[in-house]
Amino acid sequence: MTKNKKLLSWVKEIEALCKPEQVKWCDGSQEEYDALMQQMVDSGAAIKLNEKKRPNSYLFRSHPSDVARVEDRTFIASKTKEEAGANNNWRDPAELRATLTGLFDGAMQGRTMYVIPFVMGPLGSPFSIVGVEITDSPYVVANMRIMTRMGTQALDMLGDDGDFIPCLHSVGAPLKPGEKDVAWPCAPMEQKYIAHFPDDLSIWSYGSGYGGNALLGKKCLALRIASMKARNEGWLAEHMLILGLTDPKGRKTWLTAAFPSACGKTNLAMLVPTLPGYKVETVGDDIAWLRRGKDGSLRAINPEAGFFGVAPGTSYESNPNAMHTIEKNTIFTNVALTDDGDVWWEGIGTPAPDHLIDWQGNDWAPGADHPAAHPNSRFTVSAAQCPAISPEWENPEGVPISAILLGGRRPSVVPLVMEGRDWAHGIFLGSIMGSQITAAAISDKIGQVRRDPFAMLPFTGYRLSAYLQHWLDMEAKIDKDKLPRFFHVNWFRRDENGKFMWPGFGDNVRVLEWAAKRVRNEIDAHDSPLGYLPAPGDINVEGLGDVDMDELLAVNKEGWLAEAESIRAYYDKMGNVPQKLYDLLDDMVARLQK
Repeated sequence: MTKNKKLLSWVKEIEALCKPEQVKWCDGSQEEYDALMQQMVDSGAAIKLNEKKRPNSYLFRSHPSDVARVEDRTFIASKTKEEAGANNNWRDPAELRATLTGLFDGAMQGRTMYVIPFVMGPLGSPFSIVGVEITDSPYVVANMRIMTRMGTQALDMLGDDGDFIPCLHSVGAPLKPGEKDVAWPCAPMEQKYIAHFPDDLSIWSYGSGYGGNALLGKKCLALRIASMKARNEGWLAEHMLILGLTDPKGRKTWLTAAFPSACGKTNLAMLVPTLPGYKVETVGDDIAWLRRGKDGSLRAINPEAGFFGVAPGTSYESNPNAMHTIEKNTIFTNVALTDDGDVWWEGIGTPAPDHLIDWQGNDWAPGADHPAAHPNSRFTVSAAQCPAISPEWENPEGVPISAILLGGRRPSVVPLVMEGRDWAHGIFLGSIMGSQITAAAISDKIGQVRRDPFAMLPFTGYRLSAYLQHWLDMEAKIDKDKLPRFFHVNWFRRDENGKFMWPGFGDNVRVLEWAAKRVRNEIDAHDSPLGYLPAPGDINVEGLGDVDMDELLAVNKEGWLAEAESIRAYYDKMGNVPQKLYDLLDDMVARLQK
């Protein structure tokens, strides 16, 4: 337990509000985890997978309304609507707090209230933040044990008088005496709320059991709340992977990459290079916290302890390291179940068996009119199991970042890679990022392109224009000779037949190699209206066969002038965009028109 008075008082207050049947403080032990999983198997909430094929692994099936982040039900309750910005759904904090207090009143009746102390970031790191999540979901407890440093070690770091981020969660399904529970309890969509309160840096989430809505250390704390905290304290909380690239000479380049959800962050973070002599080490696949290090560089940590990865499309061909990582000790959500007690999903690399149980628990056979696994089905697994995990992944000081990659799914116009001319131009490239909407969010616009600056549109806890200004301001905090370079990449260009023009996956190391050489000033590049582009022959395409590099690196004048109009309209809609970014947009247009 703990002697922390603030924590004890808060737990007592929430117990009185939510009225649970009992309260359990989580210690994060293996024994606790095993007992919890057995409890969920016994209740029908979880399926134990074949121990020989998938040791210590489990399958969960969510309610069809609870399969992804609910952006329309995610709120920032800042003092004013202007502070939240056009990128967020705003609610008046007093009104939202009153609504939620009414919903949470008695919300845990008939259930256990779990108290989960957790740390985001390596234990003892100056980067790290302690949070406490209160929940009535054992599924959340199990996942939080994998995704964070949870339990007694978190209480130890908190100490008797330390501060923490309070995170309150309920599935929103109280049980009356004698009422039988369902496998996946949750509230109707209109009663789902994921609420963030900037004034006291607290999170209240009601009605959803899905990962990003319910594992409150993840997007809620590590991005939305942390981004507010980072702005106030002069650091960055970003939707980025972190990896180390070692070349044949043993030289290491650390980089981050910002891509929207389901755009290949996990694949890139765990990349197996096709170029001989290169090695990639994984630090994180989703979130990075960056701040000035003692040496004046921009250093990054992964605040998470696990991976919450998208299953469909993950195979031994696309991401062998991920496949090895999830061979054991893994929680699967909304994938298909094989007759011999293993898992299957679309894009796993093996043909669909003649019979499966789909993600909704129904019989499924090839030729069905719906996928066997949900497009946003997930795996939760400890990062320590990844064969490519870096020895530095828990370095409390973080790793020094030399390059920042930006990108998304763009089937046309955007080149394979372009480099920012300087820090401000890199921020400009980050601000104009666009990507096709994926199944990672519940949306009726999947496939359409939307602007997503730094892949943070759904995750910045305050006005996006102020966020971009914060990025511009960060330049002054880093030693000039240690400023990272920015590179915008696009693995997803298609030809007139709809075929991908770049092989991607392990061959993406060829672009990383070029970026690393640019960082070390080993090669020149040629200036274009968009930024620096590789000189002919500087990206190694040996062994790739028929790859049209001229087209992949071409500057489509008409396409980019149309893009510029779209960017300007987006800036105007965002409001209060820094003048520097408008100036850089004007400069791009002028260069295109020459």
